[in-house]
Amino acid sequence: MVDKLGDGLKKVILAGIGAVAVTAEKSKDVLDDMVKKGELTVEQGKVLNQELKHNIKETVKENVNVSVKPSTAEELKDLLTNMTAEQLAELKEKLQAVEAEKASPETDAAEEEVDE
Repeated sequence: MVDKLGDGLKKVILAGIGAVAVTAEKSKDVLDDMVKKGELTVEQGKVLNQELKHNIKETVKENVNVSVKPSTAEELKDLLTNMTAEQLAELKEKLQAVEAEKASPETDAAEEEVDE
């Protein structure tokens, strides 16, 4: 059942990415047609195309949140290998925070034993 859910989620994500790609292609075609007709200059078309790409990327970043849960050590290794330096730094910060959080109760318990 989990595999079916994973496959379904994968298909939804791929469909969304496909829709974004098609939208970007169509917008480029429209802009190219406008340039050909003289309604836009080539520079204006390039600027509009860049703005559209930027807006699409921002929209995807804001609205698409994919959570990957590796089920094997090999999948985890692959996931870590493909992470950017920024993502790895963020992961390290989160790990340090979790370690500090877990260390605090143990420290408190050890201090209580010493006090007794």
